[in-house]
Amino acid sequence: MINDLFILIFNSVHRVMRAEKILKENYVNSKTIPVPRKLSSDCGLAIKVFDKGLNDLLNILKDEPPEEIYIEEEKNYRRVA
Repeated sequence: MINDLFILIFNSVHRVMRAEKILKENYVNSKTIPVPRKLSSDCGLAIKVFDKGLNDLLNILKDEPPEEIYIEEEKNYRRVA
């Protein structure tokens, strides 16, 4: 799963910003994006993560876990956590 694109969903902009900071501190290749239309979120922002495994992400974000995690598969999304 190391080459998957993960979409991390949080319930507030504040939590997105905190998670983004943690990911940057851990040199995780990520980008803050609008929540894809096929998904829903209370805050409207999500984080897309490139080139990181799910277990690594969960470990890095243990103090700021996402509400939901999806894998992006050709513009479709599959919930994994």
